Amino acid sequence: MKNTITLSLISAALLSQLNAAELIKLSPIAITSTAIATDELKSTDAVEVYTQEDIEKAHVQNVYEFLNTQTSITAMPSYGNPYTQLVDLHGYGTSNGNKNVVITLNGRKLNNIDNVPQLLSAISPASISRIEIIKGSGIVVGGDGANAGVINITTKKNNDKSVSFYMGSYGLADGAFYLGHSDDTLSISASGEAQKSDGIRKINAAGDKDKNKFSTGTFNLAYTPIKELELRFGASYADVDVIYSGYLSKAQYDKSPKQQGNYTTHQAFNTDTLSVGTTYFVNDNISIKADASRERKESKYIPTTTLSNYDYNFATLALDLDYDFFNLTAGVDAFNGTLVSGNDTTSKDNLAGFIMSEFYLGHTTLKAGYRYEKVSYEYAAPSTNLTQDNSLNGVELGINQVLTQESSVFLNYAHAYQAPNIDTFFKTDYSNWPTITKAFNQFIDPMKSDTITLGYNNITPRNKFKISIYYIDLTDEIYLHKPDYKNTNLDKSHKYGLDFYDKFIINKEFNVALNYNYVQAIIDEEKEGTDDYSNKYLPGVSDHSAKATLNYLPNEYATFTLSQIFRSEAYAADDFNNNFSQKQEAFYSTNISATYAKDNWEIFAKINNLFNQSNGLWIQNDAIYPINFTTTAMAGLKLKF
Repeated sequence: MKNTITLSLISAALLSQLNAAELIKLSPIAITSTAIATDELKSTDAVEVYTQEDIEKAHVQNVYEFLNTQTSITAMPSYGNPYTQLVDLHGYGTSNGNKNVVITLNGRKLNNIDNVPQLLSAISPASISRIEIIKGSGIVVGGDGANAGVINITTKKNNDKSVSFYMGSYGLADGAFYLGHSDDTLSISASGEAQKSDGIRKINAAGDKDKNKFSTGTFNLAYTPIKELELRFGASYADVDVIYSGYLSKAQYDKSPKQQGNYTTHQAFNTDTLSVGTTYFVNDNISIKADASRERKESKYIPTTTLSNYDYNFATLALDLDYDFFNLTAGVDAFNGTLVSGNDTTSKDNLAGFIMSEFYLGHTTLKAGYRYEKVSYEYAAPSTNLTQDNSLNGVELGINQVLTQESSVFLNYAHAYQAPNIDTFFKTDYSNWPTITKAFNQFIDPMKSDTITLGYNNITPRNKFKISIYYIDLTDEIYLHKPDYKNTNLDKSHKYGLDFYDKFIINKEFNVALNYNYVQAIIDEEKEGTDDYSNKYLPGVSDHSAKATLNYLPNEYATFTLSQIFRSEAYAADDFNNNFSQKQEAFYSTNISATYAKDNWEIFAKINNLFNQSNGLWIQNDAIYPINFTTTAMAGLKLKF
C-alpha cells in the first residue's frame, strides 16, 4: 500500500499536461572539491553534486539524513548510535562500508584510525555549501580507503546570515545559526548548532528513554593581504552525549521496536580541531597550497573508567598548474594518528606523494593520476612493542567524450587500497561489560581493488539523466570472522552494479527525481578455520535501493515534497555462510514535507516514516537494532538577515 500510494502520485505528476515557462532550469554543476575543477558533463568520473540550495530545501536533522534520503549513499545508525552512522557505497557492506569511503570536510579527512565511523553529526547542515560524491574513484587525492569513492563536504564562504529553530516529536529541539562575511580581502564565518532529543526507546524497567544531545561550533577565516596570497585559519568543536539501547530478538522487535534492548550504551564524546593554511599565486597559472590541522578527540563509555584519547595531525602541500589545455596537481600529504586507551598506545602513520593531471583535447578530456603511500603501524603495551609497514600504490585513468552540448560518455579505471584500521589487529571482549578487554591478534594485509566504471550523462534544461555501470575486482577484502572474533581477509571477491539518476522538470509546478542503485557483492574464495565462504554473497548488501522524490510548487513561495526510500532485503551482517534463518528485512520510509519561504523568512514542517514502518539492522538471528522504526514529525522557522 505504501509503495502504491507513492508511485501513483509520481505517475500522476508524469501524466500532467506540460505548461510553459518553467521556474526551474537544470544545467551542469561545477565540481570544485576534486584536485582539478570541472563540471558534471565533462567529468571522467561518476559524480553526484548537491548544492547549498538542495541541502537547505531538504530540512534534514544531520548530514547522515541528507545522504540517506537524497543521494546514492546508505547510512544506518552504528549498532544503535545515531551520531556515528555506517555509510556504504557500491556494496562494501554494513560493517565495512564506512572504511571504504573517504569523507573530507574542506579537504580534511574525517576517517578514523579505528573502526569508529566518521562523525558527520559534528557538521551542521546550515554551514554546508555543497556535497560532492565521487563514485568508484578518488584514490589519488583521497588516499587510503577510497575504494568505493570519496564524499567531499565544503562549508560556506559567503555573506549569508541566518538562524533556524525547529521542534519535533519525542522532545526533539534544535537551534542553528550561520554568520558570514566575504569581500575581496576578508572572508569570515561562524556557525553553530545545538540539538537534543528525549529519546524513543526504553533503556530500563523504570521507563527511561535513550535520550541524546549534541552541540557543535565552527569558525573560519580567510585573509588576502595581497592579491597573490591567501591565509586561512579554522577552529571547530563538537560535544556528543548519547544513550542508545541494544539489540532485540525477532519476537521482541515484532512486538515493539521501542522496548528495552539486550543492553544499554552511554557514550560521551568530544572533538576539537584547529587548522591553518595558505595559498600563494605565483601567477595566473601557477599556485602553491599548504594546509595543516590538528584534532583532539576523547571518547568514554559510561560507566567504564577507560578513556580513549585520539590525537590526529594532518599536513599537505600541493603545486597546481592551470592552463587552457592542461591541468596538473602534484603534492605530498602526511597523517599521524595515535590512540591511547588504558596502558596501550597504537599509532597509524600515512605518508604519500601524488600527481593528478587532465588534458583537454577539443571535446575530449583525459585524466591520469598516481599516488604512492607508505603506511606504518606501531603497537606499544607494557610488555609488547610491534611494528609493521606497508607500501601501497593508487592509480586513476579516465576519459570523457562530449558528444553534444548536452551529453557525454566516460570511462574510468581506479586501482585503490585500504590499509587496515588499528582495531583489526585486536580481539575485543565485551563479555564482562562494562569492563572491556583487548588482546593483540595479528597484523593483517591491506585490501586492494580495481574498479572500472562506464557512464553516460545527458543534461538539458528540463532533464538531468545519469547512468553508469561498474565492476570491482578485490583482493584481501577485510572482514571480521565472528566465530573467533578475528579480523582477516577474503582471498578474492568482486562486485558489480548500476547507478541511475534522473531529475525531470515536468512543468512549472511539478518535478520528480529518481535515484536507483543495483549491486551484487560476491565472495569468490575464502576459507577460515572450518568455514568456507567461497561463492557466497557478501552479507549486509541490498541488491536494490531506490529513492524517489516528487516536488509540487503551487506558487513561487510554497513547496510540497513527497519522497519514498526503499532498500531490498539482504543477508544479515554476520551471515557469511548465507544460511541464517533471519535476513535483513527490506527498508521502507515514506516522507512528506512542506515549506513556505517569502522575503527573509521561511517556515517548514516534515513527517518522516509517514506509515510507521518498522525498520531494523539485522546482525544475526535474534540480534536486531531498530532504526527509523516509528513516525516522527518536526516543524520550524528560518530567518535570513
